Amino acid sequence: MVSIWRRLGDRFSYLGGLPTAEVYAAAYKALGVPVYSSAVFNFMPKLAMDFYHAIAKDDHATTNRLLDEFFLPYLAIRNRKAGYAVSIVKAGARLVGHDGGPVRAPLTDLTAEESDMLHKLIVAQGAQ
Repeated sequence: MVSIWRRLGDRFSYLGGLPTAEVYAAAYKALGVPVYSSAVFNFMPKLAMDFYHAIAKDDHATTNRLLDEFFLPYLAIRNRKAGYAVSIVKAGARLVGHDGGPVRAPLTDLTAEESDMLHKLIVAQGAQ
């Protein structure tokens, strides 16, 4: 990434789809990539925008708080099983009232316990 950016300079732009891109956002911004695609935006739009604006303003207090309160616990759920990068987004959408149906095999949906854990994280962030 660094070598590509060094070669292209201001002509370089990248908008990628990393699972939970927020945890990479500060590092990518330091490389000259100020934007990213947020999967969390699909079910937590206010939170995703608050995080994006904090990254854009170099508001480390807010980004660190949101990482600790939401994104790192979210990752702990997501990392429980291979394929959960998709499953957790579908579960989040379902929990806020936008059911997209189950994941397709070979992926599996979150367990009831994991859905409850995600629901608690969502509720703790307030209205979206």
